[in-house]
Amino acid sequence: MDDMAWFAEQFETHRPRLQAVAYRMLGSLTEADDALQEAWIRTTRSESSSINNISSWLVTLVGRVCIDMLRGRQSRREDLVGTWLPEPVVTTGETHDPEQASLLADSVGLALLVVLDSLEPAERLAFVLHDMFGVPFDEIAPIVDRTPVAARQLASRARRRLRGTTTVPDADLPTQRRIVDAFLAASRAGDFEALVTLLAPDVVFRIDTGPRAWPTPALLTGARDVAEHTTTFGPRFATLCKPVLVNGAAGIIATGRAGVLAVVGITVIDERIAEIDLILDPDKLSGLTIGD
Repeated sequence: MDDMAWFAEQFETHRPRLQAVAYRMLGSLTEADDALQEAWIRTTRSESSSINNISSWLVTLVGRVCIDMLRGRQSRREDLVGTWLPEPVVTTGETHDPEQASLLADSVGLALLVVLDSLEPAERLAFVLHDMFGVPFDEIAPIVDRTPVAARQLASRARRRLRGTTTVPDADLPTQRRIVDAFLAASRAGDFEALVTLLAPDVVFRIDTGPRAWPTPALLTGARDVAEHTTTFGPRFATLCKPVLVNGAAGIIATGRAGVLAVVGITVIDERIAEIDLILDPDKLSGLTIGD
């Protein structure tokens, strides 16, 4: 088998894991696909005889591509009007697709991806590759132009920044679904008091509209402010909504004649809604397909 055929076979074998790496690094399925395409192009300039561990080599290669993309992305965020949120993975039930299963493993919810996005590119890469995929620091170090000790410090700093954040929902999916169903019912009814009881006192509500201007704030905090916003817009908006899984957790999708209008990620902690992530960016919704 020649090098090109061998690389093609190995790349397809490892694709689910590589896409999972890229999605955690970039928070975007579209950009993750772009990263894999660039990584594949780079394999065509490599020789298989120099590779000892193809799985580790491919993960490292994708990591290099992703950190280049993250650094380039920082200059493009100036056009953003609201809050940046990740591109969601939406399913209607338990996924059996290996690629989606890899994307959703290890509680990679929207809330975690939002926090990861606050890290510096080198911190994010060190944390994702080491803590999520077990890549040794001596392989991470050359990607970030650091020593292995310095790469370890990057991951440690990332862990400290992540500590204490509400990124992982309650493990009990039926409980999450019950809370989301109650939230939808209260939203449709415009029931302010019911909403307040469902929301954590310090709930965070983020809205990603992409480049479009929006009449409401991109960030709301506190149960009463979020409940007031929801009672104002909920009775009309919630009639278009139905429950789904968003990044493996209970969430909401809104659809109309034009297709998907919005996706809502919800983080439930101690049976209350701690975070609401409303994605309205048409670029993140246009190619959305809902798996079973």
